[in-house]
Amino acid sequence: MARILVLGAGVGGLSAALRLRSQLPDSHEIVVFDQSPVHVFWPSLLWLMTGTRRNEQIQRSLDALGKRNIAFVNTPVTELNPVDKSIVAGGTLWTGDAVIVALGATLDPSSVSGLSNEPGNFYTVQGALAIWQQLQTLERGRIVVLITRVPFKCPAAPYEAAMLIDGYFRKRGLRNRVTIEVWAAEPAPMGVAGPNVSQAVIDALKERGIAYYPNQIVQRVDAAEHRLEFSGGTVVTYDLLAYVPPHRVPSVVTSAGLAPADGWVTVDRHTLETAFPNVFAIGDITAIPLPIGKPLPKAGVFAERQAKVVADIIANRINNRSANTAFDGVGECFIEMGRGIAGFARGNFYAEPTPKVKAYRPGLHWHIAKVAFERRWLKQLW
Repeated sequence: MARILVLGAGVGGLSAALRLRSQLPDSHEIVVFDQSPVHVFWPSLLWLMTGTRRNEQIQRSLDALGKRNIAFVNTPVTELNPVDKSIVAGGTLWTGDAVIVALGATLDPSSVSGLSNEPGNFYTVQGALAIWQQLQTLERGRIVVLITRVPFKCPAAPYEAAMLIDGYFRKRGLRNRVTIEVWAAEPAPMGVAGPNVSQAVIDALKERGIAYYPNQIVQRVDAAEHRLEFSGGTVVTYDLLAYVPPHRVPSVVTSAGLAPADGWVTVDRHTLETAFPNVFAIGDITAIPLPIGKPLPKAGVFAERQAKVVADIIANRINNRSANTAFDGVGECFIEMGRGIAGFARGNFYAEPTPKVKAYRPGLHWHIAKVAFERRWLKQLW
């Protein structure tokens, strides 16, 4: 009997566990660890932020894994030893035949002075709900969507947030009373996807009257005075702040020697295996360099596809079959634009010399497709 330890129950971790269960008989043990008792479908936080979803609609209990003969341990992983493929969780030592590290990026608002005093971190349930509460009472003023640092997961999310907020105020008939701005610590939206995709996003912002300020690094947030202080001396005031916090690798991963303190986990770009045999890392904690000198974006679509590749590799090794599966760098992204419209981009990020990504014409059909994807994901286990 083999035991596979899956660390994290986000999109990557769940995809890996479910794929493994479909490939292996029940005599092999699959154990998923997560500090949260529920899985949150993260892409839907943008809809939670603008009032088109309720909290309970986008969360599911992880106890349901038991129905698939997948064990769930609801406690943080506090130690990881990749040499002997062991972990400590809840004070208990677990050893496996393979380990999949899918812990995601840690959100670290405290690394920017004063940022933790602002509630509008829409990368969390609490932050998305806090923004929704503010939106309902705001009738005029300045709204700032802030990207504090790069890299961050889901490169489209802050731009979607700005456009969804735009759509919300248009629906209320108050758009002419508010200004919406994006201040970004990056040179262009979704830059890895190429200049055509970046320009399409910039054009969409401009069409909606949303100002865009790239290459802006926030240094300090004064929540009491509603002030942002950027490097170079620029000061911006706001009435509502929605922000992407800095991301970093989880400390347990750093302590394990899988990543430097200021970096991410290095893996084989096709197998996602680390330098330690049968220890894999997938999703947002990884850094996969591309020929253009930038890393593969941190996005759920890549975590899901990497998870399936890793699960197949592990199952093939357990069953003594040749493992010829590989992650190919292909991915896609929906881009919510408000008022029931979405865009869509798809391509090969491993293409050389540059990623080959196509942006499709926005429309209602892409929004419907994203809703369908949400429903499919939430129904696959529950």
